[in-house]
Amino acid sequence: MSDTDGKKTLGLGDKGGHVKQSFSHGRTKSVVVEKKRKRVVVPKPGAQQSAGGQGKTPVQSDPARRPAGLSDTEMERRLKALAAARARESVEAAARAADEKAREEERQRRRDEAEAREREEREREAALRAKEEEEARAKADADAKAEQREARKAEAEAPPAAPAAPLSERARPASTAEPRKSPKREDDRDKAAKPRMDDAGNRRAGKLTLKDALAGEGGRQRSMAAMKRKQERARQKAMGQSQTREKVVREVQLPETIVVQELANRMAERAADVVKSLMKMGVMATMNQTIDADTAELVIDEFGHKAVRVSDSDVEQVIEQIQDKAEDLQARPPIITIMGHVDHGKTSLLDAIRKTNVVSGEAGGITQHIGAYQVTTESGAVLSFLDTPGHAAFTSMRARGANVTDIVVLVVAADDSVMPQTIEAINHAKAAKVPMIVAINKCDKPAADANKVRTELLQHEVVVEAMSGDVQDVEVSAITGAGLDTLLEAIALQAEILELQANPDRAAMGAVIEAQLDVGRGPVATVLVQTGTLRQGDIFVVGEQWGKVRALINDKGERVKEAGPSVPVEVLGINGTPEAGDVLNVVETEAQAREIAEYRHQASKDKRAAAGAATTLEQLMAKAKADQDVAELPVLVKADVQGSAEAIVQALEKIGNDEVRVRVLHYGVGAITDTDVGLAEASGAPIIGFNVRANASARNSANQKGVELRYYSIIYDLVDDIKAAASGLLSAEVRENFIGYAEIREVFKVSGVGKVAGCLVTEGVARRSAGVRLLRDSVVIHEGTLKTLKRFKDEVKEVQSGQECGMAFENYEDIRPKDVIEIFEREEVERNLT
Repeated sequence: MSDTDGKKTLGLGDKGGHVKQSFSHGRTKSVVVEKKRKRVVVPKPGAQQSAGGQGKTPVQSDPARRPAGLSDTEMERRLKALAAARARESVEAAARAADEKAREEERQRRRDEAEAREREEREREAALRAKEEEEARAKADADAKAEQREARKAEAEAPPAAPAAPLSERARPASTAEPRKSPKREDDRDKAAKPRMDDAGNRRAGKLTLKDALAGEGGRQRSMAAMKRKQERARQKAMGQSQTREKVVREVQLPETIVVQELANRMAERAADVVKSLMKMGVMATMNQTIDADTAELVIDEFGHKAVRVSDSDVEQVIEQIQDKAEDLQARPPIITIMGHVDHGKTSLLDAIRKTNVVSGEAGGITQHIGAYQVTTESGAVLSFLDTPGHAAFTSMRARGANVTDIVVLVVAADDSVMPQTIEAINHAKAAKVPMIVAINKCDKPAADANKVRTELLQHEVVVEAMSGDVQDVEVSAITGAGLDTLLEAIALQAEILELQANPDRAAMGAVIEAQLDVGRGPVATVLVQTGTLRQGDIFVVGEQWGKVRALINDKGERVKEAGPSVPVEVLGINGTPEAGDVLNVVETEAQAREIAEYRHQASKDKRAAAGAATTLEQLMAKAKADQDVAELPVLVKADVQGSAEAIVQALEKIGNDEVRVRVLHYGVGAITDTDVGLAEASGAPIIGFNVRANASARNSANQKGVELRYYSIIYDLVDDIKAAASGLLSAEVRENFIGYAEIREVFKVSGVGKVAGCLVTEGVARRSAGVRLLRDSVVIHEGTLKTLKRFKDEVKEVQSGQECGMAFENYEDIRPKDVIEIFEREEVERNLT
């Protein structure tokens, strides 16, 4: 209780919280209940008890001192709440302390366990070392005993000893003999003179550490091979023999250039010796520098080896075809390629077989990528399918599918019959010399006519069984599923006739069906394994790229460890994006793969340089003149997969004529980058993105530099837009429309104007803005424009047929009566590429 400036304050509680009651002139001003939030200190028992209150608070003991308007019940409730809060805080503090103690005990337990494991490991290693030392010591003792036996045997076989000394020497007095040395003193001197040795008799090397001393180790230990060599030398020395090491002559493969270190490795010589030999020849080269083949051959001859010259193309000999033995061959699933015209239901038919829905995810409802799938039929047969695009631009994809396949399924729509891409698919199948099965699709439509399809196939030398031929034909419907079982039976029968076999126990070889640059996964290639087994971790070379298999993903998106013959998989781990159609070969070492890839890259680069270079000056001038006469539309193409990029480039190269053409500056796979934007800006070309987009940095650069970005997902739209843009480069066609004829009746000479022809318009109309030709005896002698056209004395714009007028030519006055004036207009017509 305190009084300050006429105010009274009543305090309740302690450090944990308190209730304040203020009085001013008998009226209550405010009631404040304060409680510390961060830390609550639980009061000691009896802290709130007063001397005469018997455990009660002052408010409870004296109702007159309690704040006005606050009942006993409310005051008791507040005090209970305060006590409960203090108790709760004490419980939480105790729980936190217990948790901290438990965590500390857990940490201590883990430290103890780690120390126990380390101690056990040290004890185990020490026991193992002791065991090995004991075995080595026992073996050394046995060898030493054997050497002693051989030495005693050699002494027994040796010639007799020299004669004894003269008697005078033997009878020398003892006083003149040498004093006898103490054995103990001699042993001490020997110990001081000898270096410190370990238990195995080896000299200790290096500094003795506390760990080595406690572990009982004497330093570096000799290997068993070193001990055997030492014993062999000692035995030969005891036998009086001398060993001379024989020089091993090696055949060293020598390319055009070689690194000094690699040359030393191939000769099995020290690199320092090779560098020394080069210095003697006057060649200052380190072990990391490259020398030519002639210098390397001199070094090889000096070391006594034989040099074998090899060319760059010899690096590919490691991937030559291996002839498989008949007993190693095993049956493999057939590879079936679905081919046909666009929109004839190829993907829908494959979806019906696989029980999937790939069509719904395709842009424009057409297939624009080549897909590889593996299907297990109800009978248990495994089939590998390739789905090829039917658009005209994807000729290369269809050709690749025909080259790697065993059976071609030609899909022809019954309501559309044979179309251009159907004929092309037939030609691809004949060129690849693979059997064909005709699937007549869409037989459920009312306009379907299967006999018409069979008849039109006869024109292309495809005779089906219904027409007494040898090509199987099946009527199917991808929508209703009719005929699918018959189609699968036909495929199984054809595969059984072919007797397809492969050797799975050899290095894998396969064909790249498709390749793309995936964000997050890097270059990804869809590979169809043709022979052998491709495993995770294999090192391979594919085209101009190489890599190590990081992961294999099947057609269902599952990761697999290996892929056997006829199995399509996605391969991750390539250092670059390969070309579609490249062959994948597994090699033994990474050095071989890198060497083959570098050779192929350099050969391709040289080939492109040779193709683009002009051989003579005349050809160079002719090429420059031709380029001046032809307008070019430069473009950059980026696509999602390699096959699509290739198809787009081929389609764009076909656009144009003798006056205009499309020039693809660069094409690649993956997102549009800043490098592409920089190249497009330098050449003034738009960037075409097919199923890809530009990243944020490339978009900002394109906006700043004014580079046009065009995105497409359907190849139809892309080709049409580029064709329209190329058409804009064509010069307009000028057409002449004859609008009238006039005959000169009389020629007048007017001062200030010159000769004026009085004419009669005989046909059509004469216009002031039109062009005119002067005909004399039906021969054109002048072509120009009119200077004036008058009707009577008035200047007019045109004169109708049957009326007379006056005409004067611009800068020409050789006009005569009876001449005919031909009046025409020129019209510019825009041309389009067809």
